[in-house]
Amino acid sequence: MEASDLSPAVQVRNLANGVRTYLVDVPPEALPPVSSRDIERAWYAARRAAIAERWGPPRGFRFRRRNNGSTAQDPKDQWQVLALADPDARCWADAVDATVGMASAYGLSLCLRLLALVDLLARVGWADRVVHLARDGAELHPALLAAAAGVRLTAEAGFDETVFRDHLGRDLVPITA
Repeated sequence: MEASDLSPAVQVRNLANGVRTYLVDVPPEALPPVSSRDIERAWYAARRAAIAERWGPPRGFRFRRRNNGSTAQDPKDQWQVLALADPDARCWADAVDATVGMASAYGLSLCLRLLALVDLLARVGWADRVVHLARDGAELHPALLAAAAGVRLTAEAGFDETVFRDHLGRDLVPITA
């Protein structure tokens, strides 16, 4: 059996209204980890896309939540819906789609991890220790990239701040300008 045979299925549909929809066989927290190098590449691809104002289409995600923890599809399975309408988030998703592709569990995980990282950095007080922002871009601490690549996503497709921070470690040497 190939490794790709074990990967959750992702079906992509382009709706008549321009929305690109992803039907995913697993919930966000079951998506696979990615490489920290791919997170870094996605970060810079998203930055280039934002500078070029390539906003991309609105996207919708439907994640299957199995009924009673079963592995078999059941008509009673629940679907968790996530909409990506924010222009910046659409831009970042489009950049991931253009580079790695989002028609696989890996590409979808990469996109959601990038979005979760941006969200986390925007709301935590300790981010200045792991990110150096400048007019010409940002420098990301390798430990930050490793955490974003490997920490499990939450059910809401984000990062749990406590788990993420613990993964980074308390004695992290800050990035200096």
